[in-house]
Amino acid sequence: MAEDGIKNIARNRRARHEYAVIDTFEAGTALMGPEVNSLRAGRANLGDAYGVVRGGECWLEKLHISPYEPATRDNADPQRSRRLLLHGREIRKIRSRVVEKGLTVVPLSLYFKHGLACPLYTPPSPRDP
Repeated sequence: MAEDGIKNIARNRRARHEYAVIDTFEAGTALMGPEVNSLRAGRANLGDAYGVVRGGECWLEKLHISPYEPATRDNADPQRSRRLLLHGREIRKIRSRVVEKGLTVVPLSLYFKHGLACPLYTPPSPRDP
């Protein structure tokens, strides 16, 4: 574990190259018991993950957390929707940017401390040759 108490689990390096970071949010993630054990073992993939706002809540889709083998009966779907734990004003801010400006919510990294750092992205502007 790092000296500041953050243990990195997974990073989405490709997202930094494909998107321009507009704003970042740090959110907790609602997880089941076996999912926490899999994350402690470093078995997660953020490659296709993205966030959506549904029914006044923010959800993380397509985050792949591999099943925890000793908990065979309690394992959930590896790519199930997971609720992001944000304040109402943050959810409203994200929803307005997604709807009005057409931005996308993409997670940058997953770590143990406060949960998931979930930045708000927009496609980058074309670069001059």
